[in-house]
Amino acid sequence: MALDKRLKDFKSALQRLDEAINKSNEYKDKDEYSFFRDSTIQRFEFTLEIAWKSIKNYLLVKEGIECRSPKSCMREFFSVGYIDETEISSLLEMIDDRNLATHTYHESISEEIFSKMDKYSKLLNKIYKILSEDSI
Repeated sequence: MALDKRLKDFKSALQRLDEAINKSNEYKDKDEYSFFRDSTIQRFEFTLEIAWKSIKNYLLVKEGIECRSPKSCMREFFSVGYIDETEISSLLEMIDDRNLATHTYHESISEEIFSKMDKYSKLLNKIYKILSEDSI
């Protein structure tokens, strides 16, 4: 898939993730909260999927680097200097959380993952900005 198309999808996914986070926070003390929280986590899962594939395309096009897995792409993105040590650590944690959310359901795990959504969203938005500024 072309990088510009991938970035459009990434931007759209980020907007939908941010909407879901806001809606979940709006319903924090209501019966519907768990529905919105779980929806936010699912949006996080597909946003992260688009994010790593965007990084993969970007690294290939801009740096000539080929990576094959989410973690290897994140590590390459760090090694080239686009993000710092704190950010790579958070990205690797995101991948672990995504994998945990995808394969296991426990209320406490969902709540723990959701508690990181604001931090994750900020970092994903920063990555989108890095990728899109150089691709326009």
